[in-house]
Amino acid sequence: MQRSPDAIQLTDLDADTLAGLYAYPAEGEAGWLRVNFVSTIDGAATGSGGVTEALGSPADKQVFHLLRDLADVVLVGAGTVRAENYGGAQTDPVRRRALSARGIGGHPDGTPPPIAIVTATAAVDPGHRVLTTAQTPTLILTTTAAPAGRRAALTAAGADVIEVGETVIDPHALLEVLTGRGLRRVLCEGGPQLFGSLAGAGLVDELCLTTAPLLTGGVARRISVSHEEFAWRMTPAHVLFDADGTVLTRWVRS
Repeated sequence: MQRSPDAIQLTDLDADTLAGLYAYPAEGEAGWLRVNFVSTIDGAATGSGGVTEALGSPADKQVFHLLRDLADVVLVGAGTVRAENYGGAQTDPVRRRALSARGIGGHPDGTPPPIAIVTATAAVDPGHRVLTTAQTPTLILTTTAAPAGRRAALTAAGADVIEVGETVIDPHALLEVLTGRGLRRVLCEGGPQLFGSLAGAGLVDELCLTTAPLLTGGVARRISVSHEEFAWRMTPAHVLFDADGTVLTRWVRS
């Protein structure tokens, strides 16, 4: 029988130990897809106003920023970019360099990871802050069928527009494009449909899930939405608790 992970109080961990708990596997040719989500106890993926910010806590924000510091690229759907009003990734350059020196993530130059937006129709406003505040050029993962005018406008706005497929974006091709550019430590922040498509394709290596100590009811979506059911067994790597009741879990593919 596999031993369950010990429950750890977040306040007992220093920054280096916490980073070690979320370390990416050793460098290799294959990529590693980590998904990060927050939900309520009763499974709501969003809070008031249909955004995840209402579910956040200091502990969730601490891990959120650490995961970005560790990642090579932040993968997100265009709908989530609009709903959450995404900006360019703001990371700690000192910590990025230190994580890289440890071989567990980060970047040797301390530069932030790019935001990679998945949108088959290139439906991103060229003036959106996800482009205008980006220190590292935003990636637009789209198709050859996307309107040429949109693709040209995004390129002119400083985005790196990448055609992944003809009319639809295949999840396998999506990750191949990223790893082909050396972006192997992939952090997906949603939304539920993107998570569902990646999970359905058997590509999710890890889920970092924050459970907010809330019951909300309502009709909010789950963190994963797909047209077909799937069943991938996951193993708990660690369970962290914060004093306010927030629970932070890390699950890896069995």
